[in-house]
Amino acid sequence: MTQTYSLVTGACSGIGLAIARELARRGQSLIMVSNRDTELVAAARELAAEYQVDAQTIQMDLARPEAARALYDEVACRGLEVDTLVSNAGIFFFGDVIDTAPDRIQTMMQLHVVTPSLLAQYFGRDMAARGRGRIAFVSSISGWREFPGIAYYSSSKRFLRGFASALREELREHGVSVTCVAPGAVATSLYDGTGIPVPLAVKYGIMKDPAGVAKAAVRGLSRGRAVVV
Repeated sequence: MTQTYSLVTGACSGIGLAIARELARRGQSLIMVSNRDTELVAAARELAAEYQVDAQTIQMDLARPEAARALYDEVACRGLEVDTLVSNAGIFFFGDVIDTAPDRIQTMMQLHVVTPSLLAQYFGRDMAARGRGRIAFVSSISGWREFPGIAYYSSSKRFLRGFASALREELREHGVSVTCVAPGAVATSLYDGTGIPVPLAVKYGIMKDPAGVAKAAVRGLSRGRAVVV
């Protein structure tokens, strides 16, 4: 039987690493993707040793316009079959629309909108041809309403919510399930430099722990849930 892999983007820390860990705990081999090579390799070695799974790494900046195609081609070049795709890579910043630098906007939209859309197309096409597969997008509860001060972030997450819903209907007949994961605030490195007291927020239940979010996400993904909050 062909060995299959779960591909997780943004996999060296936060929700991405927690999801990769939960998948490995369930015996899934991994393709872990991040732009932070040293941390990525260390995380992959740890998971491979702890759970006795194959954990491949691909260092790539998914905010580049050509990244989605390059990632797909690299996976194909290695001869790996992806049956689960988790698009998680993201960034976060506060700022009013009129004060935000154009390059930051472009980076966020490429990372949150364009790259996940293209990865879903490339890998989703292969999954549909095989008649099986699972795709998850890590959105946010902020995608359910507008939040001044994080307009670009919440709007990009709203896109993922709508895209996941439409793609789910398109791929249903091909045996491929699509899940939108939409947690609230989670204690990750996304908040580094924002001034938010993350440990205090976790202590008082304002922020969730990544491990708990990951368990719920993978459980929902394995059950074919449309949305996991």
